[in-house]
Amino acid sequence: MAKTITCIYEDEYQLYSLIDMHELKEYPSLLVQVFSGMADRDSLLKLQNIIKKMVPLATVIGCSASGEIFEGNITENKTIISFTVFDKTEVKSTLLHQESFKDSFDMGKRLAQQIVDFDTKVLIIFPAGDKVDSQSLLEGIIEGNPQLTVSGGIAGNTGLSPEPYSIAGEELTSQGVVGVALQSKQLFAQVQSHIIWQEIGKVFTVTKSNGDIIYSLDKKKPLQILKHYLGEGFIKDISNSRFEFPFTISHKDGKVSLFIIDILKNGAIRVSRNVSEGDKLTFSYPNIEATIDQTLQGFRQIAKKPVETIFVYNSLSRKRFARDFSEKELMMLQSIAPANGFFTNGEVLAGNEGTAQHGGLSLTYLSLSEQSLEKRENRGGLSFKYSMPEQLKTLASLTRLMDSSQEDFQQLHENLTISEQYHQSLFNNHTDIVYSTDLQGYFTNVNPAFDDMFGYRHDEITGASSFKIVLSEDIPRVRMHFFRAIKGKEQYYNATLISKSGEMNLFQLKNIPITVNGECVGIYVIGKNMTEQKKIEEKITELANFDHDTGLPNRMRFTEQLEQMLQRAKKKKRILAVLSIDIDRFKLINDSLGHFAGDMILKEIAFRIEKVLPSGSYIGRFGGDKFTVILTKEAQVDEVMKAAKSILLEISKPVHHESQEFFVTASIGVSFYPEDGTDEHELLKNADIATNRSKDKGGNQITFFSTEMNEQALNRLELESYLRKALQKNEFYLMFQPLIDLESGKIFGSEALIRWNHPKLGLVSPADFIPLAEETGIIQEIGRWVLRTACMQNKKWQELGNNQLAVAVNVSAYQFQQPGFMNDVKQALSESKLDPQYLTLELTESTMLTNIDYSIPIMRALQKLGVKVSIDDFGTGYSSLSYLKDLPINTLKIDRSFINNLRVDTYDIAIVKAIITMGHGLEVKVVAEGVETKEQIELLKELNCHYAQGFYIHKPLKITEFEKGLKEKAEIK
Repeated sequence: MAKTITCIYEDEYQLYSLIDMHELKEYPSLLVQVFSGMADRDSLLKLQNIIKKMVPLATVIGCSASGEIFEGNITENKTIISFTVFDKTEVKSTLLHQESFKDSFDMGKRLAQQIVDFDTKVLIIFPAGDKVDSQSLLEGIIEGNPQLTVSGGIAGNTGLSPEPYSIAGEELTSQGVVGVALQSKQLFAQVQSHIIWQEIGKVFTVTKSNGDIIYSLDKKKPLQILKHYLGEGFIKDISNSRFEFPFTISHKDGKVSLFIIDILKNGAIRVSRNVSEGDKLTFSYPNIEATIDQTLQGFRQIAKKPVETIFVYNSLSRKRFARDFSEKELMMLQSIAPANGFFTNGEVLAGNEGTAQHGGLSLTYLSLSEQSLEKRENRGGLSFKYSMPEQLKTLASLTRLMDSSQEDFQQLHENLTISEQYHQSLFNNHTDIVYSTDLQGYFTNVNPAFDDMFGYRHDEITGASSFKIVLSEDIPRVRMHFFRAIKGKEQYYNATLISKSGEMNLFQLKNIPITVNGECVGIYVIGKNMTEQKKIEEKITELANFDHDTGLPNRMRFTEQLEQMLQRAKKKKRILAVLSIDIDRFKLINDSLGHFAGDMILKEIAFRIEKVLPSGSYIGRFGGDKFTVILTKEAQVDEVMKAAKSILLEISKPVHHESQEFFVTASIGVSFYPEDGTDEHELLKNADIATNRSKDKGGNQITFFSTEMNEQALNRLELESYLRKALQKNEFYLMFQPLIDLESGKIFGSEALIRWNHPKLGLVSPADFIPLAEETGIIQEIGRWVLRTACMQNKKWQELGNNQLAVAVNVSAYQFQQPGFMNDVKQALSESKLDPQYLTLELTESTMLTNIDYSIPIMRALQKLGVKVSIDDFGTGYSSLSYLKDLPINTLKIDRSFINNLRVDTYDIAIVKAIITMGHGLEVKVVAEGVETKEQIELLKELNCHYAQGFYIHKPLKITEFEKGLKEKAEIK
């Protein structure tokens, strides 16, 4: 059983009588607590010695007090001594001086190490002195003892001594702590504290701190904050008022109270626990009604438990704030069990959940019992009620008013916070730059996108002139829009802004006035980075107007420029020349080297042309291998000829690509304004016509336009139009020229020759329409028709009894190079049912050798199919013997130019003989075409030529005529 006997100390005799009457001297486990509101240092030491002599086995602790609690009653300027006898509990105490430790946390750890062990149920502590951080002290104690119950209070000042004291045994300290540990497995202990704080007012942010000292709140000295919100009276009486309006701070265990311990000379404040920069603080005040309800509920709960004694460590501020309730609640506690203690300058407690709290304005009490739950005392009939006096009712009404006002304020704050969050979300999350300025143009705020773009720190740019980031030449225009915006009108404009690193970007800016109560107080600026978009626009313009490979103006851009130059020439009555430049046979380079190499060579040619052009010239590329030039100065015929010759000379210089040397020539056509045309389209057309004439002459030529050329061009255009429809209108037909075997003199086959009979033009020479068909691509369709028609006709003749009759068909270079050529041959044979061995395809040397890697596989595929392959016009092309030996051919056809002049004792007979001999050596048949005399026939027989054709044998025949000849079985003798 824990039994407490208490007295108000009068003298030694009275104390001795009390001890003797209750036989306290005999108890081995006795805790003596001394709380004095009148003793000075010497008086306390003297009293300690008296008690020690009277009860030498007792553990004595205590402190100076700002009011005493004796059996549930409040006393003032008295000395209270309580004796608590324990049957099953061991008592152990210690006293520590702050100066012996680096800080209060360390002192708390040492205190726990000295007197706390596994069986310790309760630790009672009395800190003393302003150098002791009670919060840190508590945290040090429970660091290794999270389940420990701690209770106690901070020593107060007395009327006789300016310094507070805590005592233990025969020692005392004015800067330290005393502690007593109650150790027992049978001890029931519970610490409770009753106070409900209500937050009020705005939230402050700690902007500078160190440990438990706050140097600034919202960048202001804390002293300024306290004066503004709590007044001078609170500050002057800080030693007593500091617990009445503490701060509330968020902590890992929830929101806790933060008491002001001291105000420093520099305007900083020392508080009851460590804080960090960025912590949020709010003033709080006691909620009277809620605290009363909580206290009464706590009494009802504790009354149900086996309580034998109650140690009360009440708040001095609670006594000052609500003395009537303090008196009544102490009496209620006394009705439960003997309640003794003192009024503290701050309560300290820790429950069994590992939380430490330095309190204020709270009723804190420690209830103890050594009896079991089964033996607890029946306290039926106890009533815990309280009727507030008028004064306290007024305070409670004021509390409700403050609470309601705080709710209204909180609602308004939440609305403002939401509005601010909307604003900040728009401001901070905007992907474009956003900044605000004052009326002088100085930055007041910038968003994160601005920081990222310009590289300035927020504090570095705030307060600086917004014009510092503007390109100097744009500043006057930006200022103009700025002042217009101040007058209330939104502004839209573009300007170049410069980052801290010097990088420049084009922005599309919008200025929006910031208006408060109808008055402009600043400017918002929203900026969209247009740099990439500008680059894209420029790139699109470049792609639309300039050639990708050479960078020269394209046809559209060149034509626009020519139109502008013509307008100037008309006004100034000047001559202007247009040069059309076409690279000769450039397709050979593309086909042999590939288009990439061709593009590289064209870049080089473009550079060369530009290099030699006279001033005032303008050059463009019209695609492919065609360039066009405008000459505006000295555009007389002789000067233009001089410029054109310089271009040809420069182009003709060797071109090097991958260690190979190439020679390139060009054809140039020239038209003049106003002689050859008065608008850009006419001049370009006539220059093209002149270029084509240069190419017809063999290239590497300069041709000036004439009206005759235009007429020829029109005729050519008309012929092309007719040619495209000739196949559909069945205007083509075939003629067949017999082929004879010179050894037997018999017809063994024919060569199919196409003819065109136009209803308006009449018979059109193949020499006129075949090159045009190749140039336009129509030749593929015509060639397919010739091949199919010739095969079908030859098959008909075979079915008439000419079983061994063969037919030869000419294949154009364009047709041969098409991917579907082999399919065309197979389809013609399939449709006609002609045996492939009776079909010979005649190819020119240039056709085969243009792309030798492509040609040889196709020729081999034809031979594998059974079709014979012949080289037509042999001797007029490359005549490369190194290639000839590798070509898969069946026949060599000697060009008619060698046969026409075939006479005895001429150079031609030597050439023909060499070709025939070579044919025999290569095991291929030799055909002589263009035979016109008997002498030529005889010479060819002597030279062992295999076959012949020509007018001497027979001119090309229509189908009916050829059939008649077949019936007569004509022979050449």
